[in-house]
Amino acid sequence: MNSDQLLVKRTLRGDTYAFDELVKTYQNKVYMLAYRYMGNEDDANDMAQESFIKAFRSLRSFKGDASFGTWIYRITTNVCLDELRRRKRKIVPLSLDEPLATLDGDEFEREIADTSLAADVVYERKEFTQNMQLLLDEMRPEHKAVIVLRDVMDLSYEEIAIVLDCSIGTVKSRISRARIILQKKLIERELLK
Repeated sequence: MNSDQLLVKRTLRGDTYAFDELVKTYQNKVYMLAYRYMGNEDDANDMAQESFIKAFRSLRSFKGDASFGTWIYRITTNVCLDELRRRKRKIVPLSLDEPLATLDGDEFEREIADTSLAADVVYERKEFTQNMQLLLDEMRPEHKAVIVLRDVMDLSYEEIAIVLDCSIGTVKSRISRARIILQKKLIERELLK
């Protein structure tokens, strides 16, 4: 029995500090996974918190067949995909050119903060990350999931299969298709610049 499984057992016996240890161990990776799905810090924080709440509430269902990390990543993936599906159903386009209205009826122009950085290398990295996030956001959820889990979270094929509840063959084919799609999108973006 590994340390995560011991912490789960202690938590189930009422030791909340044990669950705190699990959160400390996995919070950065869960946040990073949520960020890749959601695309911004606020939503990523919300989804990471929701993931840990769901994990705590369903801790009795953790059998230890997979690692705790794999189990919490599956919960995080499901929480994020559920939220994205919910939002997709009720999305209302918003124009940045439209003025903002206050409660008292006044309107004012939106001010967009200048996020440019002085150092070229830092700027280029940030721009690449933002562009990659935009490309990921355009992908179908099953393709986005495998790219994030494999290339960002560095999970094995076996772990991804557990997280997504599918076969290893399905994981490999989705990763292959997703990378081809991502490569085409990257080429298109470069040609459009």
